[in-house]
Amino acid sequence: MTRREAIVSAAAIFGLAVAVRIVAAAAVPFAVPEDTAYYWGVARNAVEGRGLVSDALWSYYLPPLTLPRPAFEIWLPLPTFLSLPFLAVLGTTFRSAQVAGVLVSAIVPVLAWRLAADLAEERRLAPLRGRVLAVGSGIVAALYGPLVLYGALPDSTAPFTVAAVSACILMERVVRDPRGARLADPRLLGIGLLLGLAALTRNEAAWYALAWVGVAWGATRAVAGEGARIRAYVRLLATPALAAIAVYVPWTIRQWAVFGTPLPGQALSNAYFRTGNDVFGWADKPTLGAWLAQGPAKLVSDRVDAFLHNTLAVLLIPALPVGPIGIVALPWFLRSVVLRPLLVGAALTFLATTLVFPVATLWGTFLHAGGPIHVLLVVSAMAGLDMLVAWVATRRGWGRGSALLAPAAVILFTIPMLFVTITGIGAVSTEAERRYRALLDTTTGAGIPLAENAPVIADFPIWLAETARVPALALPQESPADVLDLARTFGAKLLVVSVEPAHGEWPAILDAGGEAAGCFDLVPEATVRADDGSDAIRVYRIACP
Repeated sequence: MTRREAIVSAAAIFGLAVAVRIVAAAAVPFAVPEDTAYYWGVARNAVEGRGLVSDALWSYYLPPLTLPRPAFEIWLPLPTFLSLPFLAVLGTTFRSAQVAGVLVSAIVPVLAWRLAADLAEERRLAPLRGRVLAVGSGIVAALYGPLVLYGALPDSTAPFTVAAVSACILMERVVRDPRGARLADPRLLGIGLLLGLAALTRNEAAWYALAWVGVAWGATRAVAGEGARIRAYVRLLATPALAAIAVYVPWTIRQWAVFGTPLPGQALSNAYFRTGNDVFGWADKPTLGAWLAQGPAKLVSDRVDAFLHNTLAVLLIPALPVGPIGIVALPWFLRSVVLRPLLVGAALTFLATTLVFPVATLWGTFLHAGGPIHVLLVVSAMAGLDMLVAWVATRRGWGRGSALLAPAAVILFTIPMLFVTITGIGAVSTEAERRYRALLDTTTGAGIPLAENAPVIADFPIWLAETARVPALALPQESPADVLDLARTFGAKLLVVSVEPAHGEWPAILDAGGEAAGCFDLVPEATVRADDGSDAIRVYRIACP
């Protein structure tokens, strides 16, 4: 492929990806899920001159427990930083933040194209087959629902995918030609800078850094002499490590100054979760002792549930038909030098989220870290189908045009799944927007406007904070007495809770009575109704002083 062909192909794929993601973003008027609202809300506060703060206090693990709350006690800042210039120029709406999501996520299909082109070169495919594999992978990635989704939702998934996959592409370039690698090699510098940016997006960057530690050692296999091999290995690790540290350390200094620790705070305690609601713990925070007290059977079943969730709900069902095909084809490419860094990083991510964070992953840990794995599956699926079509073509005597069959078939089946993805997230977003806009009207009509009763305890505190622009406290799934203690600590007068049994025990827990249950008085006229007339959101006045 000539340089001109490469530029034209990359530009065309990027343009297609942008167009598809604009359509997807247009269908999502409201920031869902809550982490998306968080990144946007912090960016809005920064543009308004308030600094990196959030009006939602949704984790009580690290001090200072203040409102507004210093941002990013758990999550990381790069998605917000990417949104800042667009909010500053276009206004502080969610639509402005979506521009960053569209542009950043549109880079991902270009990376899939580049990775597939390198794989075609490694496999020494004929020029036509190589071009079809590369361009076909890029087009499929541009239309692939799980990757399109996070163009509409400006959160951590797309930036992490771009940084991690770009680093893996540079890794495989070094591995294929390690002899010229020196301390000042721009490829090594690029690996470090990209891993540093990935670490400013998601903690799972650690697994891709660890992948490089292993892959780099394998790259020195041909170096003669143990001492010479070790020196070569140190060269491969030193520059990326220094570059990544230079990018990441300033943020750790900020975290240390604000939260008293350079470590990722509650992210480490997520391993002790018994339920996903432990993230909101007030009086009953996750601890190692409480986690062990569940017993071996529960600990094993959590990991089985996590495996099934990560496999079915993240990699297979939303990714039909590409995901299953990619997984089936993957064994044929386990020896690929081109795919090795991405494969190792993906495997470590899957194992860590399944075995170490099995409960947290049910709430999105692997989902948001899975972008690089989806890129791997796209390339694996397209390369596997290319092999299958080539085998059949040889046996049947088909012509050169048969190379187009695989991408054409996958694209044909991918488009309907993309439509399902967009309409599904659009419906969720529209309904969430309707409910929280209606909440402002019902509370005002009931004589308890949220702004005059802040802070407010809520089971979706980030959504409430960003729609009502009031300080909000996360509702712990604990006893009424514990919630009353939370209200007294912060001076909260209202409780806003969704009537969704799958989300938590509230408000049903009030029906059981018990200590302090009588301190929560339902305000019927402030209730938000669902389309079927049932209660969607209830508002309680906290009556006890």
